[in-house]
Amino acid sequence: MSERRGRSTGARRAAAFALALAVAGAAALAWDGLGGGSSGTTRRTEGRATPVARKAPTAPLTFQWVGDTVLGSAYGLPPNGGRGSLTAVKKTLRLADLTWGNLEETLSVGGTSKCAGSSSSSCFAFQAPPSYARLLSTAGFDLMNLANNHANDFGSSGLRQTHSALKRAGLTWTGSPDQITVVQRRGVRVAFLGFAPYPWAARLENIAAARRLVRKAAARADLVLVAIHAGSEGADAIHVPVGTEYFLGENRGDSRRFAHAVVDAGADLVVGSGPHVIRGVEWYHGRLIAYSTGNFAGYHNFGLGGTLSLSAIVRVTLRPDGSFVKGRWLSVRLVDPGLPRLDSSKASLHLVGLLSKQDFGGRGARFTADGRIRPG
Repeated sequence: MSERRGRSTGARRAAAFALALAVAGAAALAWDGLGGGSSGTTRRTEGRATPVARKAPTAPLTFQWVGDTVLGSAYGLPPNGGRGSLTAVKKTLRLADLTWGNLEETLSVGGTSKCAGSSSSSCFAFQAPPSYARLLSTAGFDLMNLANNHANDFGSSGLRQTHSALKRAGLTWTGSPDQITVVQRRGVRVAFLGFAPYPWAARLENIAAARRLVRKAAARADLVLVAIHAGSEGADAIHVPVGTEYFLGENRGDSRRFAHAVVDAGADLVVGSGPHVIRGVEWYHGRLIAYSTGNFAGYHNFGLGGTLSLSAIVRVTLRPDGSFVKGRWLSVRLVDPGLPRLDSSKASLHLVGLLSKQDFGGRGARFTADGRIRPG
Protein backbone atom coordinates (compact mmCIF):
# COMPACT_ATOMS: atom_id res chain seq x y z
CA MET A 1 0.00 0.00 0.00
CA SER A 2 1.38 3.43 -0.91
CA GLU A 3 1.97 6.06 1.73
CA ARG A 4 -0.70 8.19 0.11
CA ARG A 5 -3.33 5.46 0.21
CA GLY A 6 -2.41 4.53 3.78
CA ARG A 7 -2.55 8.10 5.01
CA SER A 8 -5.43 9.65 6.97
CA THR A 9 -4.66 13.19 5.80
CA GLY A 10 -6.10 15.59 8.35
CA ALA A 11 -5.91 13.39 11.49
CA ARG A 12 -2.46 12.01 10.77
CA ARG A 13 -1.04 15.45 10.00
CA ALA A 14 -2.54 16.89 13.18
CA ALA A 15 -1.10 14.01 15.23
CA ALA A 16 2.28 14.34 13.56
CA PHE A 17 2.32 18.05 14.22
CA ALA A 18 1.43 17.57 17.89
CA LEU A 19 4.14 14.93 18.27
CA ALA A 20 6.70 17.21 16.62
CA LEU A 21 5.85 19.98 19.05
CA ALA A 22 6.04 17.67 22.06
CA VAL A 23 9.38 16.18 21.09
CA ALA A 24 11.05 19.37 19.98
CA GLY A 25 9.48 21.74 22.50
CA ALA A 26 8.79 24.05 19.57
CA ALA A 27 8.55 27.75 20.25
CA ALA A 28 7.66 29.07 16.82
CA LEU A 29 4.92 31.67 16.69
CA ALA A 30 2.16 31.34 14.11
CA TRP A 31 1.38 34.44 12.10
CA ASP A 32 -0.97 35.47 9.33
CA GLY A 33 1.65 36.38 6.77
CA LEU A 34 4.84 35.16 5.15
CA GLY A 35 7.73 33.32 6.75
CA GLY A 36 10.11 30.42 6.68
CA GLY A 37 10.41 27.34 8.86
CA SER A 38 7.71 25.74 10.95
CA SER A 39 4.75 27.61 12.37
CA GLY A 40 2.99 26.35 15.46
CA THR A 41 0.63 28.24 17.73
CA THR A 42 2.23 28.87 21.15
CA ARG A 43 1.65 30.90 24.31
CA ARG A 44 4.57 32.68 26.03
CA THR A 45 4.65 32.06 29.81
CA GLU A 46 7.62 33.28 31.86
CA GLY A 47 9.94 33.00 28.90
CA ARG A 48 8.76 29.51 27.94
CA ALA A 49 6.65 28.50 24.96
CA THR A 50 3.63 26.39 25.86
CA PRO A 51 1.68 24.75 23.01
CA VAL A 52 -1.95 25.84 22.72
CA ALA A 53 -4.64 23.54 21.38
CA ARG A 54 -5.35 24.40 17.76
CA LYS A 55 -8.71 24.00 16.11
CA ALA A 56 -8.43 22.20 12.78
CA PRO A 57 -9.01 24.69 9.92
CA THR A 58 -11.75 23.97 7.39
CA ALA A 59 -11.65 26.89 4.94
CA PRO A 60 -10.24 26.04 1.48
CA LEU A 61 -7.42 28.09 -0.02
CA THR A 62 -6.72 29.01 -3.63
CA PHE A 63 -3.20 28.86 -5.06
CA GLN A 64 -1.76 30.03 -8.37
CA TRP A 65 1.50 29.01 -10.02
CA VAL A 66 3.42 30.34 -13.03
CA GLY A 67 6.61 29.14 -14.67
CA ASP A 68 9.99 30.62 -15.57
CA THR A 69 10.13 34.35 -14.85
CA VAL A 70 13.00 36.63 -15.92
CA LEU A 71 12.02 40.30 -15.69
CA GLY A 72 15.30 41.65 -17.04
CA SER A 73 18.85 40.60 -17.76
CA ALA A 74 21.97 41.47 -19.71
CA TYR A 75 19.89 40.73 -22.80
CA GLY A 76 17.67 43.74 -22.06
CA LEU A 77 16.00 45.73 -19.31
CA PRO A 78 12.41 46.88 -19.87
CA PRO A 79 11.61 50.60 -20.03
CA ASN A 80 10.35 52.59 -17.03
CA GLY A 81 12.08 50.27 -14.59
CA GLY A 82 9.90 47.37 -15.74
CA ARG A 83 6.78 48.83 -14.14
CA GLY A 84 4.55 47.82 -17.05
CA SER A 85 5.95 44.32 -17.55
CA LEU A 86 3.23 42.39 -15.72
CA THR A 87 0.35 44.87 -16.00
CA ALA A 88 -1.64 42.67 -18.40
CA VAL A 89 -1.80 39.77 -15.91
CA LYS A 90 -1.73 41.70 -12.64
CA LYS A 91 -5.47 41.42 -11.97
CA THR A 92 -5.39 37.65 -12.55
CA LEU A 93 -2.31 37.07 -10.40
CA ARG A 94 -4.14 38.66 -7.47
CA LEU A 95 -7.09 36.24 -7.66
CA ALA A 96 -5.69 33.75 -5.15
CA ASP A 97 -4.83 33.43 -1.50
CA LEU A 98 -1.21 32.70 -2.48
CA THR A 99 0.49 33.14 -5.85
CA TRP A 100 3.96 31.84 -6.54
CA GLY A 101 6.26 31.27 -9.49
CA ASN A 102 9.75 30.28 -10.54
CA LEU A 103 12.19 33.20 -10.40
CA GLU A 104 14.86 32.12 -12.85
CA GLU A 105 17.41 34.86 -12.27
CA THR A 106 19.27 36.74 -9.57
CA LEU A 107 18.13 40.12 -8.27
CA SER A 108 21.58 41.50 -7.59
CA VAL A 109 24.42 43.77 -8.64
CA GLY A 110 28.07 43.00 -9.23
CA GLY A 111 29.60 39.63 -8.60
CA THR A 112 31.18 37.19 -10.99
CA SER A 113 28.99 35.60 -13.63
CA LYS A 114 29.13 31.84 -13.98
CA CYS A 115 29.78 32.47 -17.68
CA ALA A 116 32.87 34.62 -17.08
CA GLY A 117 35.66 33.33 -19.30
CA SER A 118 33.37 30.84 -21.03
CA SER A 119 33.25 30.66 -24.80
CA SER A 120 30.20 28.40 -24.80
CA SER A 121 27.18 29.66 -26.72
CA SER A 122 24.94 27.72 -24.32
CA CYS A 123 26.01 29.54 -21.14
CA PHE A 124 23.51 32.15 -19.95
CA ALA A 125 23.64 34.17 -16.73
CA PHE A 126 20.63 36.22 -15.68
CA GLN A 127 20.79 39.24 -13.39
CA ALA A 128 18.28 42.04 -12.84
CA PRO A 129 18.41 45.00 -10.41
CA PRO A 130 17.29 44.18 -6.86
CA SER A 131 14.54 46.80 -7.22
CA TYR A 132 12.75 44.43 -9.63
CA ALA A 133 11.56 42.39 -6.64
CA ARG A 134 8.95 45.14 -6.17
CA LEU A 135 7.59 44.36 -9.62
CA LEU A 136 6.76 40.87 -8.40
CA SER A 137 5.06 41.91 -5.16
CA THR A 138 3.13 44.70 -6.89
CA ALA A 139 1.91 42.24 -9.52
CA GLY A 140 0.49 39.92 -6.86
CA PHE A 141 3.19 37.37 -6.11
CA ASP A 142 3.62 36.18 -2.52
CA LEU A 143 6.45 33.67 -2.82
CA MET A 144 9.08 32.66 -5.38
CA ASN A 145 10.78 29.34 -6.04
CA LEU A 146 14.57 29.61 -6.30
CA ALA A 147 15.29 25.95 -6.95
CA ASN A 148 16.48 26.26 -10.55
CA ASN A 149 19.62 26.44 -12.69
CA HIS A 150 19.90 30.26 -12.68
CA ALA A 151 19.48 31.12 -8.98
CA ASN A 152 23.26 30.80 -8.54
CA ASP A 153 24.32 32.57 -11.75
CA PHE A 154 26.30 35.12 -9.72
CA GLY A 155 27.40 32.85 -6.92
CA SER A 156 26.59 33.04 -3.25
CA SER A 157 26.66 36.84 -3.29
CA GLY A 158 24.01 36.97 -5.99
CA LEU A 159 21.85 34.49 -4.12
CA ARG A 160 22.13 36.42 -0.84
CA GLN A 161 21.24 39.65 -2.60
CA THR A 162 18.22 37.96 -4.16
CA HIS A 163 17.02 36.84 -0.74
CA SER A 164 17.44 40.37 0.62
CA ALA A 165 15.65 41.95 -2.34
CA LEU A 166 12.69 39.60 -1.99
CA LYS A 167 12.50 40.21 1.75
CA ARG A 168 12.50 43.99 1.28
CA ALA A 169 9.65 43.62 -1.20
CA GLY A 170 7.58 41.63 1.28
CA LEU A 171 8.11 38.33 -0.54
CA THR A 172 9.42 35.04 0.74
CA TRP A 173 11.05 32.14 -1.10
CA THR A 174 11.78 28.45 -1.05
CA GLY A 175 14.08 25.99 -2.78
CA SER A 176 17.33 25.96 -0.77
CA PRO A 177 18.66 22.64 0.59
CA ASP A 178 16.39 21.35 3.37
CA GLN A 179 14.28 24.52 3.22
CA ILE A 180 10.64 24.32 4.25
CA THR A 181 8.85 27.65 3.96
CA VAL A 182 5.61 27.79 5.94
CA VAL A 183 3.01 30.46 5.25
CA GLN A 184 -0.24 30.85 7.16
CA ARG A 185 -3.46 32.03 5.58
CA ARG A 186 -6.82 32.14 7.35
CA GLY A 187 -5.67 29.64 9.92
CA VAL A 188 -4.28 27.17 7.36
CA ARG A 189 -0.54 26.40 7.44
CA VAL A 190 0.93 25.85 3.99
CA ALA A 191 4.43 24.43 3.44
CA PHE A 192 6.24 25.29 0.19
CA LEU A 193 9.26 23.34 -1.08
CA GLY A 194 11.30 23.63 -4.27
CA PHE A 195 13.53 20.98 -5.88
CA ALA A 196 16.09 21.10 -8.69
CA PRO A 197 19.19 19.07 -9.66
CA TYR A 198 21.74 21.59 -8.34
CA PRO A 199 23.82 21.85 -5.14
CA TRP A 200 22.25 25.18 -4.10
CA ALA A 201 18.76 23.60 -4.18
CA ALA A 202 16.92 20.77 -2.49
CA ARG A 203 18.03 17.93 -4.75
CA LEU A 204 15.63 16.60 -7.33
CA GLU A 205 17.73 13.48 -7.99
CA ASN A 206 17.78 12.32 -4.37
CA ILE A 207 14.24 11.04 -4.14
CA ALA A 208 14.72 9.37 -0.76
CA ALA A 209 15.87 12.67 0.78
CA ALA A 210 13.01 14.50 -0.93
CA ARG A 211 10.51 12.10 0.61
CA ARG A 212 11.96 12.75 4.05
CA LEU A 213 11.78 16.51 3.58
CA VAL A 214 8.16 16.35 2.39
CA ARG A 215 7.19 14.17 5.38
CA LYS A 216 8.82 16.72 7.66
CA ALA A 217 6.85 19.49 5.96
CA ALA A 218 3.61 17.51 6.31
CA ALA A 219 4.20 17.30 10.06
CA ARG A 220 4.51 21.09 10.24
CA ALA A 221 1.67 22.16 7.98
CA ASP A 222 -1.84 21.36 6.81
CA LEU A 223 -0.95 21.56 3.12
CA VAL A 224 2.30 20.80 1.29
CA LEU A 225 3.02 22.34 -2.13
CA VAL A 226 6.07 21.25 -4.14
CA ALA A 227 7.73 22.95 -7.13
CA ILE A 228 10.10 21.11 -9.43
CA HIS A 229 12.51 22.54 -11.98
CA ALA A 230 13.09 19.52 -14.15
CA GLY A 231 13.35 18.05 -17.60
CA SER A 232 14.87 18.72 -20.97
CA GLU A 233 14.41 22.07 -22.72
CA GLY A 234 13.14 23.38 -26.01
CA ALA A 235 10.22 23.44 -28.40
CA ASP A 236 10.26 19.65 -28.77
CA ALA A 237 10.34 18.94 -24.99
CA ILE A 238 6.56 19.02 -24.55
CA HIS A 239 6.20 15.38 -23.44
CA VAL A 240 6.98 13.98 -19.99
CA PRO A 241 9.06 10.86 -20.70
CA VAL A 242 9.41 7.79 -18.55
CA GLY A 243 12.79 7.78 -16.84
CA THR A 244 15.56 10.30 -16.29
CA GLU A 245 15.98 13.24 -18.64
CA TYR A 246 19.29 14.82 -19.64
CA PHE A 247 20.04 18.20 -21.19
CA LEU A 248 23.48 19.58 -22.12
CA GLY A 249 25.01 16.69 -20.22
CA GLU A 250 23.08 17.47 -17.03
CA ASN A 251 20.87 15.04 -15.17
CA ARG A 252 17.54 16.89 -15.18
CA GLY A 253 15.71 14.34 -13.04
CA ASP A 254 13.01 11.72 -13.41
CA SER A 255 9.96 13.96 -13.21
CA ARG A 256 7.34 11.23 -13.04
CA ARG A 257 9.06 9.15 -10.40
CA PHE A 258 9.89 12.20 -8.31
CA ALA A 259 6.40 13.70 -8.45
CA HIS A 260 4.75 10.41 -7.55
CA ALA A 261 7.17 9.87 -4.66
CA VAL A 262 6.55 13.28 -3.07
CA VAL A 263 2.78 12.87 -3.40
CA ASP A 264 3.07 9.51 -1.68
CA ALA A 265 5.09 11.24 1.06
CA GLY A 266 2.45 13.91 1.65
CA ALA A 267 2.56 16.58 -1.08
CA ASP A 268 -0.89 17.92 -1.98
CA LEU A 269 0.05 19.71 -5.20
CA VAL A 270 3.11 19.48 -7.48
CA VAL A 271 3.86 22.19 -10.04
CA GLY A 272 6.74 22.49 -12.46
CA SER A 273 8.98 24.62 -14.64
CA GLY A 274 12.17 24.17 -16.60
CA PRO A 275 11.41 22.81 -20.08
CA HIS A 276 10.34 26.32 -21.29
CA VAL A 277 7.23 24.75 -22.81
CA ILE A 278 3.86 23.47 -21.62
CA ARG A 279 3.68 19.88 -20.38
CA GLY A 280 0.74 17.69 -19.41
CA VAL A 281 -1.17 17.54 -16.13
CA GLU A 282 -1.67 14.28 -14.24
CA TRP A 283 -3.93 13.08 -11.44
CA TYR A 284 -2.09 10.84 -9.01
CA HIS A 285 -3.83 9.48 -5.90
CA GLY A 286 -6.23 12.40 -5.93
CA ARG A 287 -3.46 15.01 -6.18
CA LEU A 288 -2.72 17.20 -9.19
CA ILE A 289 0.69 17.32 -10.88
CA ALA A 290 1.25 20.12 -13.42
CA TYR A 291 4.63 19.20 -14.89
CA SER A 292 5.33 22.52 -16.63
CA THR A 293 3.46 25.74 -17.33
CA GLY A 294 6.11 27.05 -19.73
CA ASN A 295 7.82 30.43 -19.58
CA PHE A 296 5.91 33.25 -17.91
CA ALA A 297 8.03 36.34 -18.59
CA GLY A 298 11.39 36.94 -20.21
CA TYR A 299 12.09 40.40 -21.56
CA HIS A 300 14.26 39.85 -24.67
CA ASN A 301 15.37 36.68 -22.92
CA PHE A 302 13.48 33.60 -24.13
CA GLY A 303 12.93 32.25 -27.61
CA LEU A 304 9.43 32.93 -28.90
CA GLY A 305 7.16 31.35 -31.48
CA GLY A 306 5.08 28.18 -31.58
CA THR A 307 5.04 26.21 -28.34
CA LEU A 308 7.73 28.48 -26.86
CA SER A 309 5.22 31.34 -26.66
CA LEU A 310 2.56 29.34 -24.83
CA SER A 311 2.22 29.72 -21.08
CA ALA A 312 -0.34 29.42 -18.31
CA ILE A 313 -1.44 30.35 -14.83
CA VAL A 314 -2.59 27.26 -12.93
CA ARG A 315 -5.19 27.98 -10.26
CA VAL A 316 -6.09 25.26 -7.73
CA THR A 317 -8.35 25.41 -4.67
CA LEU A 318 -7.66 22.86 -1.93
CA ARG A 319 -9.23 22.04 1.42
CA PRO A 320 -6.89 21.98 4.44
CA ASP A 321 -6.85 18.16 4.24
CA GLY A 322 -5.42 18.40 0.72
CA SER A 323 -8.58 17.38 -1.14
CA PHE A 324 -9.31 19.08 -4.44
CA VAL A 325 -12.15 21.62 -4.62
CA LYS A 326 -11.68 23.11 -8.07
CA GLY A 327 -9.01 24.18 -10.53
CA ARG A 328 -8.51 26.13 -13.71
CA TRP A 329 -5.92 26.41 -16.46
CA LEU A 330 -5.66 30.04 -17.61
CA SER A 331 -4.05 30.36 -21.01
CA VAL A 332 -1.26 32.90 -21.40
CA ARG A 333 0.82 33.86 -24.43
CA LEU A 334 4.20 35.58 -24.39
CA VAL A 335 4.25 38.43 -26.88
CA ASP A 336 7.32 40.21 -28.18
CA PRO A 337 9.59 41.10 -26.38
CA GLY A 338 8.57 38.21 -24.09
CA LEU A 339 5.87 39.54 -21.76
CA PRO A 340 2.69 37.70 -20.69
CA ARG A 341 -0.81 38.37 -21.96
CA LEU A 342 -3.99 36.41 -21.29
CA ASP A 343 -4.73 34.46 -24.46
CA SER A 344 -8.33 34.45 -25.67
CA SER A 345 -7.48 31.78 -28.25
CA LYS A 346 -6.71 29.41 -25.36
CA ALA A 347 -3.86 27.83 -27.32
CA SER A 348 -2.06 26.49 -24.26
CA LEU A 349 -5.32 25.03 -22.92
CA HIS A 350 -5.80 23.07 -26.14
CA LEU A 351 -2.20 21.86 -25.98
CA VAL A 352 -2.26 20.82 -22.31
CA GLY A 353 -5.47 18.87 -22.85
CA LEU A 354 -3.87 16.93 -25.69
CA LEU A 355 -0.58 16.32 -23.84
CA SER A 356 -2.33 15.21 -20.65
CA LYS A 357 -4.23 12.54 -22.55
CA GLN A 358 -1.24 11.43 -24.64
CA ASP A 359 1.24 11.20 -21.77
CA PHE A 360 -0.95 9.95 -18.92
CA GLY A 361 -3.96 8.24 -20.46
CA GLY A 362 -6.70 7.73 -17.89
CA ARG A 363 -4.72 9.66 -15.26
CA GLY A 364 -4.45 12.70 -17.50
CA ALA A 365 -6.37 15.77 -16.39
CA ARG A 366 -9.46 16.72 -18.38
CA PHE A 367 -10.36 20.34 -19.06
CA THR A 368 -13.59 22.12 -19.96
CA ALA A 369 -13.72 24.67 -22.78
CA ASP A 370 -13.17 27.51 -20.32
CA GLY A 371 -10.18 25.81 -18.69
CA ARG A 372 -11.78 24.30 -15.61
CA ILE A 373 -9.97 21.16 -14.42
CA ARG A 374 -12.28 18.22 -13.94
CA PRO A 375 -11.86 16.31 -10.67
CA GLY A 376 -9.79 13.16 -10.98
